[in-house]
Amino acid sequence: MKLLTGNDLATGDVTWWTGNGWSRHVEDAVDVGDQGEAIAHAEEGARRVNGPYVIDATATPEGPRPAHIKDRIRALGPTVRPDLTLKPADPNAGSWVI
Repeated sequence: MKLLTGNDLATGDVTWWTGNGWSRHVEDAVDVGDQGEAIAHAEEGARRVNGPYVIDATATPEGPRPAHIKDRIRALGPTVRPDLTLKPADPNAGSWVI
């Protein structure tokens, strides 16, 4: 099966084509077959998604499973550890202007 994925314009979240719109859940994705590129072009042109592309997937009882590990990781959602994010700058530390 073929899935269409991209990123939400407002949030950058990973999205999946459902047949009549976009979802943040890969379980909602539908097989786009040979129409994937045409749908991607139309949706990007209408500014409903950023950078859409077609990927290979396998149908499972739990829903579509992306074939490539990169896309499976994207399907899991954000993987940023909150304890590793940058801390806000100390306003009392001053700043260097070059």
